[in-house]
Parts: sequence; structure tokens; C-alpha cells
Amino acid sequence: MPSWLRRPSANAAWPFAALSASYFAHIGFFNPYLPLWLQDQGFSLLAISMLVSVQAATRMFAPYAWGWLSDTTGERVKLLRVGGTVALCLSLLLWWPMTWQSLLIVLFFMFTATSAMMPMSEAALAHLVTVDGRFDPKRYGRVRVWGSVGFFVTVLFAGTWFERQGMGAFPIWTSATLLAVVVSVWWLSDIKENIPVGQARVSLRAAFQQPGVTWLFAAVFFHVLAHVGGYVFFSLYLDSLGYSKSVIGVMWALAVVAEMVWFTTQSRWLPMFSLTGWLLVAAVANTFRFGVTATMADLWWAVVIAQVMHALTFAAHHTACIALLSHFFPGRLRGRGQALYATIGYGVTGVLGGLGGGLLSTHFGLSSVFWVSTASAAMAFYLVMRLRRVTMSKAF
Repeated sequence: MPSWLRRPSANAAWPFAALSASYFAHIGFFNPYLPLWLQDQGFSLLAISMLVSVQAATRMFAPYAWGWLSDTTGERVKLLRVGGTVALCLSLLLWWPMTWQSLLIVLFFMFTATSAMMPMSEAALAHLVTVDGRFDPKRYGRVRVWGSVGFFVTVLFAGTWFERQGMGAFPIWTSATLLAVVVSVWWLSDIKENIPVGQARVSLRAAFQQPGVTWLFAAVFFHVLAHVGGYVFFSLYLDSLGYSKSVIGVMWALAVVAEMVWFTTQSRWLPMFSLTGWLLVAAVANTFRFGVTATMADLWWAVVIAQVMHALTFAAHHTACIALLSHFFPGRLRGRGQALYATIGYGVTGVLGGLGGGLLSTHFGLSSVFWVSTASAAMAFYLVMRLRRVTMSKAF
């Protein structure tokens, strides 16, 4: 067993690794293939964009509500168990034919149950991998990489399965992967996080008054908004260009392999730049990635290059953000800090990107979504520059 798992505090890492693997195994097939399943059900492109955007819509309120509740009660594990079990029960309704209106309702409540699972888990994990008040990226990466492994397995296998068997088994895949999530959350130790007395009264307003916090969230917003084109419309875009479902799965898997390599080796690279320096690198890579996707997606090798950039545009960016959030939102604010990251980064952006992308693609074609993603990534670069300017005196 690796030494990092033999330490008493690190023994608890295995259940977190299992939760990360099972949750992202669910996301690994659900997010890429949900649009294709909805298309197979006969829904229009606009209806698909609305249904897919439900997940992002729930992220506008659910993560913060769950985060506040977990910060207040300290019962992160119990809340994770509730959310996973409710989502599993609701997923069984997908096995029956539904109108888009009834499907919207089911997805709304299912996503409300699952949308805060990762923020709460990340909050607990960030506490676990913080040593002497400092976030340990090496230990974090070695746990988080299992999420990438889970995503990789399902996104690759699901592409081949749906190519050969059709999209009919999509609801069964949904329930099976959520069952794995439920098993993993019941494996977590049911413990509360001990909060130092001095941190208990720190207010959210005071956290936002720290230099750089507002610029950080603004940069996260535009950086992730650029990714929404990839998350929501990438599969449909490649499908329209003639790529098979199995090849689409391979393209998704390439991004995850790059992500896995980063999380496994990030302790080697992170010391090269400050945290805000890595945000800057990620913004440059993001602009390049979606510019290539918008202009050269008909060339498979160009798509491969763009997808490999995921190591920087997602993995490096995500680790830098988690580390910065651990500094800005300690103790009792940890859950709400992670929830705000999910809400601003993946909630509001998902709604705007999903619905806006649906309108753009309907009137100007799917490639237009990736042109907007390129512009959004460039805006993130500008905002990170502002963030670096106000935090020059800090270690990050």
C-alpha cells in the first residue's frame, strides 16, 4: 500500500476515491450521451438544450443550499447519503416513456439531489488533504484521479455500447452508476469536521472582502462558460461532422486521460508557477483549445490536440481553484465556498451556455457555440490578469 494511504488521516482517502470514481463514472456516460439519448427520443435541438440545461439550473441554488446546511450541521456524509439515495430512486422513472415536460421535472429533482454531492465531497476532501494549514496537491491529486478513472471507463465503454446496441439502455446505465454512488457514500465514515473556535464565526461577507476573491469567481465564470460548449454540444457537434459514437467516446476519453496524467503528476508541475500563474496558463490553453475546435473539428488530429489540452484547461485549473478556495474559505465556510464555485462556475454558466448555445446552434450552426467559447476563454485570461494584480503580495 502506498505510504500516503498508510497515514491515519489518509486511510479515509479510499472511500473518497470510491465516491469520486463512482460519481464521475456516472457523469462520464450521462453528460456526454444525455443529448444523444434525448435526440434518440425524438426531442428537438431546442428541447434538448433546455433539458440538458436543467442540471446547470439546479446548480444555481442547490449546491449553496446543501453547502449551507452541511456547514451549519457538519453532517456532510449524512447529506451525501440522502442525495445519492434520492437520485437513485428518481432515476428509475427514466425507464418509462415521458413527455419533455415530465422528463424536465424528473431531471430537475434528480439533479437537485446530485448537484451538491461533489461540492460537499470536495469540501470534506480538502479538509482531509490539508496538512498544517496548507493544501497538499499531491494527496488531493491521488484521490481525485480516481474520478478521472471512473469517467474514462464509462465514457469509453459507453460509446462502444451505444454504437452497437443503441441508446435504449441509457436509463439502465443511469440507475446502475447511481447505485454505485450510493454504495460509496455509505462507505464513508460518518464523522463531523472539527472546526477551530476562531473560524466558527467567520462570515461569508468577510471572505468576499479579501483581495482577489471577486476576481477569482469572475475568472472562473468565464473560464467554465467556455467549457459549456464542450460539455453540452461537443457530442452533437462531432456527430454532425460524421464522427461515429465510438469515436466520440474516444475523443472524450482522450481528454480524461490527459486529466488523469495531470492529477497523478501535478505535484511535479505545480511548483513551476504560482496558483494564479496556473490559472493564466489554463486560460491561454482554453482559448487555443476552443479556437481549434471551432475552426478545425473536421480534422480528427486537431480534435485530438484540443482534447489533450484538457489537462490544463480543466485539471490544472480545477486544482488551482480548489487550493485557492481552501485559503479564502476555511473551516465553517468551506462547504459554501465549494458550493459557490459550483454555482458560479457550473450553474449559472451551464444555464446561459446551454440555452444560449441552443439558440446559437439553431440559427448559426453548432460551430458558432465554440466561437463564443473561444471569446469567453479570452475574457477569463483578462480577469486572471486582474486577479494576479491584486494578489501580487500573496504567496499564490
